[in-house]
Amino acid sequence: MTTPVVRSLLENDLYKFTMWQALLHSHPGAMAEYAFVCRNTPAFPLSELKAEVETELDHLCTMQFAQDELDYLRGLRFIKGDFVDFLTVFRFQRRFVSVETDGEQLRIVARGPLVHVMGFEIFVLYIVNQLYFRRLGDTEATLGEARQRLAAKIATLKAAAPALADSGDFPFIAFDFGLRRRYSAEWHDEVLATLAREVPQFVRGTSNVYLAKRYGITPIGTMAHEYLQAYQAFGSRLRDFQTAALEDWVQEYRGDLGIALTDVVGMDAFLSDFDLYFAKLFDGLRHDSGDAVVWGEKAIAHYDKLRIDPRVKRLVFSDGLTVEKALDLYRHFRGRIQTSFGIGTHLTNDTPIKALNIVMKLTRCNGQPVAKLSDAPGKTLCEDQTFLAYLRQVFNHTAS
Repeated sequence: MTTPVVRSLLENDLYKFTMWQALLHSHPGAMAEYAFVCRNTPAFPLSELKAEVETELDHLCTMQFAQDELDYLRGLRFIKGDFVDFLTVFRFQRRFVSVETDGEQLRIVARGPLVHVMGFEIFVLYIVNQLYFRRLGDTEATLGEARQRLAAKIATLKAAAPALADSGDFPFIAFDFGLRRRYSAEWHDEVLATLAREVPQFVRGTSNVYLAKRYGITPIGTMAHEYLQAYQAFGSRLRDFQTAALEDWVQEYRGDLGIALTDVVGMDAFLSDFDLYFAKLFDGLRHDSGDAVVWGEKAIAHYDKLRIDPRVKRLVFSDGLTVEKALDLYRHFRGRIQTSFGIGTHLTNDTPIKALNIVMKLTRCNGQPVAKLSDAPGKTLCEDQTFLAYLRQVFNHTAS
C-alpha cells in the first residue's frame, strides 16, 4: 500500500499558522474561496492525478494534531493558547474542497469558512507535486543527480565562507522555503538534514514546522498574500485595505513576526501606506516579485526618507532564489541593510525533471473577488477582470 503524502498536520508552512491565528481572532466568520493553478506545462496532464488527489484529500480530512505537536506550537511565544485549543479539535472538512478536471487541467477549489479552508493550500500543493513526481519515477538516477546538485550548493556556500564570516553585523542567513513544491517528503528530509549538518552557520531555519520540530531548528514565516488580499473584502475602503491588515497584524503580534509582505498591489503602492508608524513597528520587508535589486533600493530609500537607519531593518528575499542569486543580493546590500533569503524549489526540487510552477491562491472572500497586482509579469491573479481593473485604478498600478 502506498504511503500517504501527508504525514502530519504540523507539516505546513509557519505563515499558514500565523495568518490562521490572526484571522481567527479578527475575522472568524469570513467566507473564502481558493483555487489551484498550474502556471507551466507539465510532462503529462495533471487531470490524470484526479483520483489520487481525491484519495490523499480523504486521508488529510481524517487527521488531527498529535499532542506533542500541539505542545510544540504552544511553546512558540507568538502562538496563543486559544488558537492551540482550536487546533486541538480542528479537522479539515472534505465537503469544503472539490477536485474536478477541465480538459487536461486539474481544478481544485477550497470553498467555505476562511478559518476552515485556508489551511488546505500547502497540503494541496505538495500532494499534487509529490504525486506528479512519483508518476515520473522516483529513481536513484534522479536522486543521485539531485544529491550532486545539493553538494554543489553546499560547496558554493563553503567557498564563500571566509568572506561571509568577515561580514560583521551583517551575516549571510538563508532559510528553507521549499515545502510547497518539493520533490518528495523523503528528499526534503534529506536536504534539510544535510544542510543542518554541513552549513548550519548559513541555513538557519525552515518554513516547514514539522521539520523545524524534528531537527530542532527555527520555524520561519510571517504573512503571505492571502492575508492582505482578504482585507480587500473586510469592509474598509479598498484604498485602505493594506493599512487595516498591517494594523491588525501589529495588534495580534505586538512586536513579533515583524516582516511585512510588499507586493499585493506593488511596491510603490505598499510604500505609500508604509508610513513612519509602520516602518518603526515592523522589523523589515519581504520581496516576492519584480526586480530584487530595484525593490531593495526602493526600501532603503524609503527608510532614509523616514530618517530610519536602514541598517537596523531587514529585507527578506524569497522570489525564485538560487544560492548564487542569494549570495549576489547579499553582496549588493551588505553593510547597508540586513538581509536574509528564503530559498524554495532550488533546494527541495532541483532535479533533472522540470519542477511544476503551481499555486493555490485566494480568489474570493465574503462573496467578493480579491486580487494580487504583482510587480512581475504572469503573477497577477484574479478571476474578475472588472475588479482587477478597479483595483489597478485605485492604486494607479500598471498592468503586469
